[in-house]
Amino acid sequence: MAATLPAKTSAIDPFAAAPEPIPSGPFSIFHRLSKWRTDLGLPYPGNTEDLTKEVKRTQLTNLLYDGARADLAKAMSMNPLFQVTHSFSLGSQTMPPTYSFGAMYGTEKSFLHGTVDHDGNVTSRWHQSWSPKSTTKMQAQSASSGVPGHSVAIFEHDYQGQDYSLNAKATNPWPTDMSGIFVFSYLQSLTRNLALGGECLVTRSPMMPSGNATSLIGKWTSTDKSWIASASLMPDNTLNATYWHKLSEKVDVAAELMMSAGSVRREGLATLAAKYDLRMSTFRAQVDSAGKVGAVLEQRFTPVFAFTLNGEIDHFKNTAKVGFGVQIESSTLSDEELSAQMGVPPPGALVI
Repeated sequence: MAATLPAKTSAIDPFAAAPEPIPSGPFSIFHRLSKWRTDLGLPYPGNTEDLTKEVKRTQLTNLLYDGARADLAKAMSMNPLFQVTHSFSLGSQTMPPTYSFGAMYGTEKSFLHGTVDHDGNVTSRWHQSWSPKSTTKMQAQSASSGVPGHSVAIFEHDYQGQDYSLNAKATNPWPTDMSGIFVFSYLQSLTRNLALGGECLVTRSPMMPSGNATSLIGKWTSTDKSWIASASLMPDNTLNATYWHKLSEKVDVAAELMMSAGSVRREGLATLAAKYDLRMSTFRAQVDSAGKVGAVLEQRFTPVFAFTLNGEIDHFKNTAKVGFGVQIESSTLSDEELSAQMGVPPPGALVI
């Protein structure tokens, strides 16, 4: 009896997936451009609001004050984060004594923060992350005096692309007459080091004529990210250029140049700052072309207690100011509860 030969199998798998169709027409051009940008592997350039983030962290921005301050913070929970704060300030030559109470709540996708002072002024912030690339922000400020113009509401949305960033912001928008201040910004990486973009400001008000202004933005980041240079050109011919360099793990330096070439008045300001990080302290120093010299020392004696001392001398006006403050942090949770909420073993626990 003749042997039965096995059936000859085809080399083509009938269940193999069909090749993905290539778009045609305008979609084909978009598909090719998208693939070309993906193949370039350009980095995310950051948003325009954080264009000079490293420079501001090195400078004495928002760190100088006169008089005395005290911030008392108590953590009620770590996951989710819930914290309350009490802030006091007194002895200032320009500001009256103040007290404010604040509360903070945060999860992986949401963040809420609000403060109220002794005069009844309320400020609040809300951040909501819809996805790793999309975030909505809201800020509000309400004045107890009820004077028009002292209450502000800001709505903002950030979108992070693979090699670009988009931001839209609306200040005091009113849907009936479409009034408000609107800002749209875009920043695009052109190479691994260079990013260019722009910002458009649109003002609409029933009491004043509407207007718009466009600014140009540029940013250059070194390959090893050890230094960053940026520049922005405003419509009124104001140029702001910055340079930040990380000399070592503990030393940062920053320089900023602001020049105004308007038709009425021409002026400029140059600022040089340095920051030195020690094991338990941070020292900042700054000097500018307006004759101001300042320094800030932040000393942390323990993880929950810090002391700040700052001072500034204006040589041209022959004035000076000095301020000091303390920050105290405490928690109602025990070490074991804190470790459990943070996902780490408690002190002295045996880790296997």
